[in-house]
Amino acid sequence: MKKFFTTLSHIWKIEDLRARILFTLLCLLIYRIGSFIVLPGVNSASLDDAQAKEGLLGLLNMFAGGSFSRASIFALGVMPYISASIVVQLLGIAVPYFQKLQKEGESGRKKINQFTRYLTIIITALQAIGYVRSQISPDARLLSEPMFTISSMFILTAGTMFVMWLGEKITDKGIGNGISMIIMVGIIAQLPFGILSEFNSRMGAQGGLISFIVEIAALFLVVMFTILIVQGVRKIPVQYAKKIVGAKQYGGVRQYIPLKVNAAGVMPIIFAQAIMFIPTTIGSFFPSAQSSFLAAFSDYTSLTYNLTFGFMIIAFTFFYTAITVNPVQMSDDMKKNGGFVPGVKPGKSTGDYIDAVISKITLPGSIFLAIIAIMPSIAIILGVNSQFAHFYGGTSLLILVGVVLDTLQQVESHLLMRHYDGLMKTGRIKGRTPVSAGGSVI
Repeated sequence: MKKFFTTLSHIWKIEDLRARILFTLLCLLIYRIGSFIVLPGVNSASLDDAQAKEGLLGLLNMFAGGSFSRASIFALGVMPYISASIVVQLLGIAVPYFQKLQKEGESGRKKINQFTRYLTIIITALQAIGYVRSQISPDARLLSEPMFTISSMFILTAGTMFVMWLGEKITDKGIGNGISMIIMVGIIAQLPFGILSEFNSRMGAQGGLISFIVEIAALFLVVMFTILIVQGVRKIPVQYAKKIVGAKQYGGVRQYIPLKVNAAGVMPIIFAQAIMFIPTTIGSFFPSAQSSFLAAFSDYTSLTYNLTFGFMIIAFTFFYTAITVNPVQMSDDMKKNGGFVPGVKPGKSTGDYIDAVISKITLPGSIFLAIIAIMPSIAIILGVNSQFAHFYGGTSLLILVGVVLDTLQQVESHLLMRHYDGLMKTGRIKGRTPVSAGGSVI
């Protein structure tokens, strides 16, 4: 405990770190205040927010910090920006023009960010129209059509762009990744309500307090398991040749290439969820097209949904790892710097060796990721309240773990740069960048 308070005092003494933390808290406070401002022309008393807290919509509501169910000006949150970032990232794989921009350094990155912003506006406008028509009942509308839909579209689009701007400011002048921090604070804001809801339901049902304690213990174990997956690495030893320049010797040391077990982060889950939303979207736009097949894919507790979801996550994990980790480039960089893997020839053989190692660790990593993704559905089947079950896994838990580790790593870096002790007594925090989407993190 003494170590904890000493570390807090060191954090407060560092003026730059203190200013960054306070700026981050201010931006997050502005975001939370805005999440309670209801869209103009909406009667909040007539909103049916129960529907928006169930199923897949409940997951979106969690990412938006409850704004989705409240018909807030920030109802769509940063999800349109995440979608736009994913699209641009995929274009960077398939379209030569975007591939060229990725290789142009800072100027190319600025152009890609500009494309992402324009695409965000388009996606937000389309999602805003769908949100107004599907989530706000005619009884809750105080304005006539089409004025209500048009005004809501502009306000929701402006709200998303403002939230995106807040995220960028946090990244530049605050601590941690801004977009990730905004998503994290939205998820954490729902945690007390989820725990309270589960506590009340358990106290009024068979099992009582014992069942609730068992659920909390199970949640703790799931979080620990998730941290292991996020932190897990396979180290490949790299030996560098000795170089003598004048009277000094350079190189001759052994280093390691840390290959993550889960190199794809939460992106496979996001890709898979985006596709799994399609049946629900088809059913909402074309009610006559509803069938038992679409109904099975719309029920996220069904066996059909979870098996398909799990297999898609495994496939997308291999796909995303293949496009983000380049063994050939890693081998070439090692060769240029005089490095080699002991027992493996430099060049193509090294690239093949690294590729084989990545393939071996990606399979168990993808299976574990699929298990984490379907854990909320398993929790609901076992009787856990849906509002609390979302915290048992999926994107929300991975984002929480990833963002917290990444933020703590940045704080520790500031402390170590100024010759203070780190946050931990032994070792250093191995943070990671959560969902990478076009240079942003989710």
